[in-house]
Amino acid sequence: MTRSIPTRTWIELALLGLIWGGSFLAIRLALNEVGFVTSVAHRVFWAALILWGYVAVARLPVPRDPRIWAGFLLMGLLNNVIPFSLMAWGQLHIPTGLTSVFNAGTAIFGALLAALILADERLTLRKSIGIALGFAGVAVAIGLDSLRDFDMRSLAQLAVIGGTISYAFASIWARLRLTGLSPQVAAAGMLTGSSLVMVPAALLIDGMPRFDIGWQAAGAIAYYVIFATAGAYLLYYRILASAGAANTMIVTLLIPPVSIVLGAVVLNEVLSPNVYAGLAMLALGLIVLDGRVLRRPNPSGP
Repeated sequence: MTRSIPTRTWIELALLGLIWGGSFLAIRLALNEVGFVTSVAHRVFWAALILWGYVAVARLPVPRDPRIWAGFLLMGLLNNVIPFSLMAWGQLHIPTGLTSVFNAGTAIFGALLAALILADERLTLRKSIGIALGFAGVAVAIGLDSLRDFDMRSLAQLAVIGGTISYAFASIWARLRLTGLSPQVAAAGMLTGSSLVMVPAALLIDGMPRFDIGWQAAGAIAYYVIFATAGAYLLYYRILASAGAANTMIVTLLIPPVSIVLGAVVLNEVLSPNVYAGLAMLALGLIVLDGRVLRRPNPSGP
């Protein structure tokens, strides 16, 4: 049965959507002065330190099994290294609002992959319709022109979509291998695994990080490290515990409007009508996939 969402959780969902919606703008501003690999390294390394500080203060048990740490490493690749890198590079060539629209397709890809991989996630008619609508929304947002005239912008869009597919695989891996762990420890371990990959990669590709960057880029990095990564994970897991996975998925619909408005106001981005049509189809697909709106109310009382 689907849990109802308390008023406090609705407020937390809206806050999480606002935080993650702002992360797309913050990443784009940081990319004006730092390489995209370095931007991801900053994000995972400093956020890992913050979360380990939280784990230490809360005195949460830390796993010692090497297999769990191997799981953290793979989770870091799937949930941070690959999607953060692909999306950061993609944002160099496409608007931040469009990136957030594609990001909303994560739940669609997740539902399809779960049905193909997990035995208890059957692909029902309702799920099939929701997934089909979601894929149609992604295709509409890309636009027929991009599919017809393949260029750097088309490649950037595909990179962002590749990031959402990686997110979907990460959710399945977490369910298969990382259940039973404290969410805060799981997040800190995942970000540690990501740091083991991204910090050497940043040093190799971008060289030593610069510390003479402007206040705008520094503030953007601080925002997506403290709020959009470390803080957002703590808030996300709090919502997950109180509302369940299906309800938490609603946040994917709250992120694009925030990102689109911020992109338009701060970066003067203008999105084509097909992007908004694609977002509407994506939203409809998620609503159908969730199924609550389609259920008949269960009458009670006289």
